[in-house]
Amino acid sequence: MFAFLSAPENIVFVSALVLMLLLGIVQAVGLAGDADFDAPDWLDWLGFGRVPLLVVIVLLLASFGLIGLIGQQLARDIFGILVPGWIAVPGAGALALPATALSARLIAPILPQDHTTAIDIETLVGSGATILTGRATTGSPARARVEDWHGQAHYLMVEPDNAGQVFEEGERVLLVRREGDVFRAIAVGDHHLPRLGI
Repeated sequence: MFAFLSAPENIVFVSALVLMLLLGIVQAVGLAGDADFDAPDWLDWLGFGRVPLLVVIVLLLASFGLIGLIGQQLARDIFGILVPGWIAVPGAGALALPATALSARLIAPILPQDHTTAIDIETLVGSGATILTGRATTGSPARARVEDWHGQAHYLMVEPDNAGQVFEEGERVLLVRREGDVFRAIAVGDHHLPRLGI
């Protein structure tokens, strides 16, 4: 067995499996973070987007290594020789791609899915906010606090949408639009904000 695995024709396949094991160990002990990777559309079929990037790499290495070694074992059993690397490596690589895609589709439903509470800041328009620091006048924004629908607090700069209006600390306002880094707001007054129960 050792002679088979250490044969020059098999060293690439064994190396792929060793690298796959090392990546698995690194992930298991938590040394690797989840990398965000925007794959081109033509790579979607390989599993990018369905499973994390590291999982796709592990599946590709495992598929390549196992297909290569199984192919070499069959060649030795049938023909009595190992296939030269310049033939075996491209062949195993070509077969590993669809095998990786299939594996990614099979394991995607059982892997935990990413969940994010990140939002587009533009979606805060229509929310109620509280002036925290400063006095907001036209051209002079004040710092305000607003919560999104996840309950996450956001701190932003707010100034009145109407000329001559002033917002004092502690005042509740309604964000009506965004201009660059500043949100325009109107006084809550008698306005009803069903999202916030005001």
